[in-house]
Amino acid sequence: MLAKGQTVIQLMEKFAPKSLAVDNDKIGLQLGTLNKEITKVLVALDVTPEVVDEAIALGANLIVAHHAIIFRPLANLRTDTPTGALYEKLIKHDIAVYISHTNLDVAEGGMNDWMANLVGIADPKPLEELQSERLFKLVVFVPKTHHQGVLDAILAAGAGAIGNYSHCSFNTEGTGTFLPGDQTNPHLGSVGKLERAEEVRIETVLPENLRSKAVQAMLKAHPYEEVAYDLYALEQKGKSYGLGRIGKLAEPKTLAELTEVVKKGFDVPAARVVGDPERLVKKAAVLGGSGSRYIHHAIRQGADVLITGDIDYHTAHDALMAGLAIIDPGHNSEKIMKREVADLLGRMLAGNGSETTVHASEPNTEPFRFV
Repeated sequence: MLAKGQTVIQLMEKFAPKSLAVDNDKIGLQLGTLNKEITKVLVALDVTPEVVDEAIALGANLIVAHHAIIFRPLANLRTDTPTGALYEKLIKHDIAVYISHTNLDVAEGGMNDWMANLVGIADPKPLEELQSERLFKLVVFVPKTHHQGVLDAILAAGAGAIGNYSHCSFNTEGTGTFLPGDQTNPHLGSVGKLERAEEVRIETVLPENLRSKAVQAMLKAHPYEEVAYDLYALEQKGKSYGLGRIGKLAEPKTLAELTEVVKKGFDVPAARVVGDPERLVKKAAVLGGSGSRYIHHAIRQGADVLITGDIDYHTAHDALMAGLAIIDPGHNSEKIMKREVADLLGRMLAGNGSETTVHASEPNTEPFRFV
């Protein structure tokens, strides 16, 4: 069974939700339709004529790319221009193009985490926090006879996670009272008679995105006709999401040694470096794409080096004077996302029983040549 386009993208957005993207980022479906069966998906960094030809030869009718093909508003759609010809070929061959950009960068286990892992950063944190989860406390009162079943349902819905701990809850026994009215059908007690019941108060924490799921699971497992529960916002922050990653290296290295790690990990023939090659690097920051405006984030958080692309001349001087080393492997180093996304999306589709296959694009879309 082939997956529908909407199903493919639902899986993609489960991993990299659109809500994680920075404001005004050009993400989502940019060309074509998802209202069709998807034979093959091609994952690419850039959508170039070579990549489109690859999709046609492969028989792929959906491209999932990192960089947008429509970045600025179109004044026209002339097919006698290089860009217009690209759109025309995509449309004629019914190839849809979907973009996952900064949401893929920010996502937990996404672009910036892949970079951090390749560099060897232990326990990476966001370089710039963009948002954090709102946390809520769910409190429900349940008869002792159904305590474990209701608790299991709530925790199975994803509630109870605190840091690296799961299934966190607090349970207190007590006595509940209620008087069933004339129009009730009580699980315990009788109409018109005050009932005293042995109950357990369950408390647990959950992020905002799981509120509905956890409450519905709780209500389904609860035996009462009218369930007494509270759901209220907490002051504490939940999981933080942001651009870039920063943390200590698992093993300190000289800047020269770390540069070799970067070149090998990102499969680049060369990298531009700012700083003393013999300097010992203990704390590193990474950021996919163009990171010139993030040198001060790295400096404020005590990074010894920032690994990112597209560093301009004057920013390099600013970093040098501030004592921040830089390794610039180029913007195209983000090509690591092709294999990562293809493997991830392929596993998710296979887990859904789909015969739709996912392939990493092969053409080299690096516009620069190292001579």
